[in-house]
Amino acid sequence: MNRIGNYIKLVVGIILLMSNSVIAQQELYEAQAFINNVDTLNYRIMYPKDFSEDKQYPLVLFLHGAGERGSNNASQLVHGSNLFANEKHRDSFPAIVIFPQCPQDDYWANASVDRTTRPLTLKFPSGGEPTKALSLVMKLMDDMVAKSFVTNQQVYVGGLSMGGMGTFEMLYRKPDMFAAAFAICGGGNTEAAEAYATTVDLWIFHGAKDDVVVPQLSIDMVSAILKYGGTPNFTLYADDNHNSWDSTFAEPKLLPWLFSKSKN
Repeated sequence: MNRIGNYIKLVVGIILLMSNSVIAQQELYEAQAFINNVDTLNYRIMYPKDFSEDKQYPLVLFLHGAGERGSNNASQLVHGSNLFANEKHRDSFPAIVIFPQCPQDDYWANASVDRTTRPLTLKFPSGGEPTKALSLVMKLMDDMVAKSFVTNQQVYVGGLSMGGMGTFEMLYRKPDMFAAAFAICGGGNTEAAEAYATTVDLWIFHGAKDDVVVPQLSIDMVSAILKYGGTPNFTLYADDNHNSWDSTFAEPKLLPWLFSKSKN
């Protein structure tokens, strides 16, 4: 009985720690809404310490996974927000960081997803209009990069799973906006990589044991970028399943690499 009681206490403790972490992130990331005609995109934004509109800062866009979709304007902070909110990182890499939230019935990427299979069966059609969610993110980013306090030469995008797929599509649709990008356990249209292969520095991550989004999708994107003249970084974590974002966020070179990149 004592073992069960101790186990329950441990689980409750972990849940409380996670809850406190999310609450702490919510305090740093201000809740905002971007409105375009009749459509609204919820997002969270974190400004650098001692933010001043008289200075200029890099801008980071992070796209969450399918599990964090919704309308509470909070779930998108579960994975990745602490990476940028870490005190040391905020001091070393002062930046404006945006975490938009995709509605439950939408998707970041223009993808066909069959969830009856495991791994998921994913197809990425060529061309076509972006999803409503991605279209709103694109308009939000257009609005943000026009601000005088944003360094246009240092605009970055990253994401995990569905957000990794959205990252590749965002690069295809806005190839001139970003200096660098990182995509975690995602995938995309390989032919579309031609649009950004030589103009955007990329770091692609995946878990070799991923049984949700097969690692071959990232491998295919790396091959396509190489085919079109790009030189991407690629990290395949041998023992990781779908949650390769944990290893990615622990990667000590990720943020120094990202913030070292600047458009000519």
